[in-house]
Amino acid sequence: MKEIKSISIVGLGAIGAVYASKLYDMEPECIKVIANKERIKRYSKNGFSINGKEYNFNYITPEEETEPADLVLVSVKYHHLNQAIKDMRNHVGTDTIILSLMNGISSEEIIGKEYGMDKMLYGMCVAIDALRDDTNITYTNIGKIFFGEGTNDLQSSKVKALKKLLENANIPYEVPQDIMRSLWWKFMINVGINQVSALLKAPYGVFQEIKESHELMESAMKEVIELSQKVGVNLNEDDIEEFDKVLKTLSPKGKTSMHQDIEAGRKTEVEMFAGTVCELGRKYDIDTPVNQFLLKAIHTLEKMEK
Repeated sequence: MKEIKSISIVGLGAIGAVYASKLYDMEPECIKVIANKERIKRYSKNGFSINGKEYNFNYITPEEETEPADLVLVSVKYHHLNQAIKDMRNHVGTDTIILSLMNGISSEEIIGKEYGMDKMLYGMCVAIDALRDDTNITYTNIGKIFFGEGTNDLQSSKVKALKKLLENANIPYEVPQDIMRSLWWKFMINVGINQVSALLKAPYGVFQEIKESHELMESAMKEVIELSQKVGVNLNEDDIEEFDKVLKTLSPKGKTSMHQDIEAGRKTEVEMFAGTVCELGRKYDIDTPVNQFLLKAIHTLEKMEK
């Protein structure tokens, strides 16, 4: 098993920055952040504050020549993925492992189409409640990274190498036997709470305390459950109850990434969530009225917030 000694990360939003900080704390020289010149100038000037600790990461432009990384972490918004794939080119070599921490159920195949699925590990993060205000990031729950091959009955050398890295960096993780089911579970969560929180501009506490908001969230999730049964993933309503256990652990004042995007006037990932649900609904002849409404409503909010 080859040890992971060099990591490149593309995407320094709330989640990317939190995990970058843990890797930096482990070994400052092990991590490079890929960013364009304008971002590097801003990041270098302001620095990053993560739970009150200052960080000035090692930055590198996409054009700069460098040795391929042992691991590339992709943590960008869906609408930035195509650019991220271009920006990481100099960092991907024959033995590079690529892990996407993006939302949704499609980023691995999109990246793998360019660099080869043999380099990919499926991944996601759950229960991290990081809040971002420019380069100031706070969190109370670091969450957990779920990752693995398509099936993990026998763990591959890539999986074992990443396990060792995350243990050394004190980043909680889990390698589920069926990572595709886990990805769909996270997709169900995002389709529900991410979108409804953006629409209502509601922090987690609203969903913990107000029945009607929770019911609206569930109605969006149930459309994902129905679709999952068509593709053989077979989520069920017990999976909503499993998320409720996670929801109770989150800070009542915490906000989803889509809620933060709406407040900041940024583009959301609604196409990845409601857009995908509606597309799959048409493919499998399943009605998706809740997500059709959310798609239109959040597009309206995006235009209003500009």
